Amino acid sequence: MSAIQPYRSLLLSGALLLWVVCSGAWGAEPAGNWAFSVHFENDLFADTDAQYTNGLKFTAVTPDLTRLFHERTELPEWARDGLRDISRYIPFIKRRDATRTLAFSLGQNIYTPEDISRSDLIANDRPYAGWLYFATTFQTRDADRQDTIEVQFGLTGRYSLAEEAQDTVHRLRGIARPQGWDNQIRTEPGLVLAYERILRSSLLLQPGHGFGMDLLSRFGGALGNIAMYASAGAQLRGGWNLPADFGYSVIRPGGVTSVDALKDRSPTGSGRYTMRGFSFYLFAGVQGRGVMRDIFLDGNSFRESHRVNRVPFVADLMAGATLGYEGLKLSFAKVLRTREFRGQPHDHRFGSITLSYAFLPLWPAWHSRIMAWPCPSGPAGCLRIRIKLELRRDLHAADWLQRQRIAFS
Repeated sequence: MSAIQPYRSLLLSGALLLWVVCSGAWGAEPAGNWAFSVHFENDLFADTDAQYTNGLKFTAVTPDLTRLFHERTELPEWARDGLRDISRYIPFIKRRDATRTLAFSLGQNIYTPEDISRSDLIANDRPYAGWLYFATTFQTRDADRQDTIEVQFGLTGRYSLAEEAQDTVHRLRGIARPQGWDNQIRTEPGLVLAYERILRSSLLLQPGHGFGMDLLSRFGGALGNIAMYASAGAQLRGGWNLPADFGYSVIRPGGVTSVDALKDRSPTGSGRYTMRGFSFYLFAGVQGRGVMRDIFLDGNSFRESHRVNRVPFVADLMAGATLGYEGLKLSFAKVLRTREFRGQPHDHRFGSITLSYAFLPLWPAWHSRIMAWPCPSGPAGCLRIRIKLELRRDLHAADWLQRQRIAFS
């Protein structure tokens, strides 16, 4: 128990610090948009139902939190000390002209063998497996570089709810339900620490100015009982009003998934960049992974379970398109993943689609100001102001709020 105590204290300290940062993001002046995304992957786009058969990930991204790291006057002393200690061990936090965001995700991955009609254990095929997880992501970026750290906590086995999710979808679609889930890998708590750096090289014009093209180079890795790997790759993009983000990524076991729909963030973090309105671009990329562990192929860490002989190198090749307007963005990609284990009959294909939207939540930032205003018309008048504010969630709401303040003062 004494050996566990330091880790417990570290986790509790991290959770408290995370709560403080999130409270600052909601309570301080708005420094940009929140973003929400739904990332859906399935091999139905390739007319198959096996291997990595489904991935679903919901993500919320905070506005820029740079003010917390530079001013931090609204934080208690212990929180400021905590941020200062963290910055000593994560050097890119201190980069000037960088934006900093947190993201919170809930996701599920599902894996099955080729023949889902069999109820016996298929020794030479991939195990049935599921991964239900929560992820916290910290990201810094400037015009040409993005650094991302993601921590995932979750469960494999029956508590991943993979069997229930797949059975429900198959029943709704009127297709045969898988029969072999009794052979899935066993329940195991999972922890993964993933890191990725992306470097942008502009090949034609700059983001947000007519037609543009850029090359995104990326490298990173993951460490944990769910997945261990090192990765490197590149992505080429070209199109109209190319956004100043860092490209598209698919869901990987224990890997970072990029989310960016922040329409009012400049590449340098100093203001809003000029891209507005319609955006459309094509992209193609490749990423290789040297895999040292994959629980969905290697089986459980401390218990006997179904396992296969993993291939040490796996590559993803993808091509797709992104369509955007203001804060709304829709991306679709077709992905080819090379064989992941010895005996796998063929490469695997699946589709990946992401819908993301950036929005400006006004209520948390202006709530205290509204409550402090004089209300000549009494409580009912204050309530009407708050209702109007909730209904008018647009970029001009601050001006409207000021006019209301003058009218009631």
